[in-house]
Amino acid sequence: MIGKRVKELRIKKGLSQQDLGMAIGVTKVSICGYESGSRIPNLEKLVKLADVFETTTDYLLGREVPIMNEENKRYIGSVSYEDVNLILELRHYPNLYNKLLKDVKRSASIINKRLMK
Repeated sequence: MIGKRVKELRIKKGLSQQDLGMAIGVTKVSICGYESGSRIPNLEKLVKLADVFETTTDYLLGREVPIMNEENKRYIGSVSYEDVNLILELRHYPNLYNKLLKDVKRSASIINKRLMK
């Protein structure tokens, strides 16, 4: 997952492998290895990659989905795959989904009370 995300983000940022390597202190060959999956960045390089791409290490590791601002396409946060799956599952029930969206806090409180009985 790291390789796929590094390549995708590098291309989105308009960086060459050489540029990215210089930004995090490794060679173009290392970046190529990360992208192909034949090498895995150490913790220090993983953090530097996240900084360059303005994302999280969890995203690079495939643990979350980024949330981007629609206007300026900047990263504003992330959501876990479990949360995405919950939302996608709820969308199979449009009446319930729309009702939950009307008052999210109240809906969550009601569900919690019923589950904790």
